[in-house]
Amino acid sequence: MAAQAASSRAPDAPLLSIGQVLARLTPEFPELTPSKLRFLEEQGLISPARTESGYRKFCSADLDRISSILALQRDHYLPLKVIRGYLEQIDSGHVPTLPGAVPGTPTMLPMARRFGKDDLLRESGASAVLFTEAVSAALITPGETYGEEAVTVLRALVELGRAGVEPRHLRGYRAAAERDAALIESAIAPVSRRRTASSRARSAELALELAAHLERVRVSLLRSALGRVTNG
Repeated sequence: MAAQAASSRAPDAPLLSIGQVLARLTPEFPELTPSKLRFLEEQGLISPARTESGYRKFCSADLDRISSILALQRDHYLPLKVIRGYLEQIDSGHVPTLPGAVPGTPTMLPMARRFGKDDLLRESGASAVLFTEAVSAALITPGETYGEEAVTVLRALVELGRAGVEPRHLRGYRAAAERDAALIESAIAPVSRRRTASSRARSAELALELAAHLERVRVSLLRSALGRVTNG
C-alpha cells in the first residue's frame, strides 16, 4: 500500500514538509489539514519519508497521490476504503476501472485541473451569458479559477438549455444542497465534537460517505418520479 509513491522517490529530489504540502495543495483542496494528512497515512494510503527526528517529508509522487485521493473523494464521493483498493491495484501494475465509472472509459485519474473563466467556457462549451446565469442562480461560485466540477455543471447546463431548462429554473438546487449539508453536519456531530486529529479526519471521511448515500437516494427517487411521468 502506498508503495508506488515510496518506490518512485528520487534520492536527490527535494522533499517537502507538511507545511509546504499544504501551501501547494490547499488552493485546490481547502479542506486539507495536517490532521487529514496524518489520517491518510494511518489508513495506509500514503507513505511519506521520515527524517531522523521523525518529521514527515513528501516527494512529488506523494503530492500527486494525495491530489488523486482528495479528487476521488471530492469529485466521486468515494470512501477511503474504496480508494485504497483502487490505488492498491494501480500500485500492483494494473489499470483498474474507476469505481462507479462506465466500463471501457479511461480509468487513471488525471491530476486535478484549474481553469480561468475563458478556459472554463471553452472547455465546457458554455457561453458567457450562461456562465453569468449559473453564477446568479448560485449553481457556480465565482472565483479566480474553477475546478472540474464547474466544467461538469456548465456542460450539464448547456445540455439542459437545449431542452429549455435554464439556470433560473434550478435555483432551488443550492438550497437543497445546503439542507443536505446541514443534515450531514448534524449526523457527524458526535464524531466531530471529539476534537482530536483522527476524529476530525474521520468526520470528513464520514461526511463524504453520507453524501454518496444521499445521492443514491436522490437518484432513485428521481428515477421513480420519471417512471410515473413517462408511463402516464
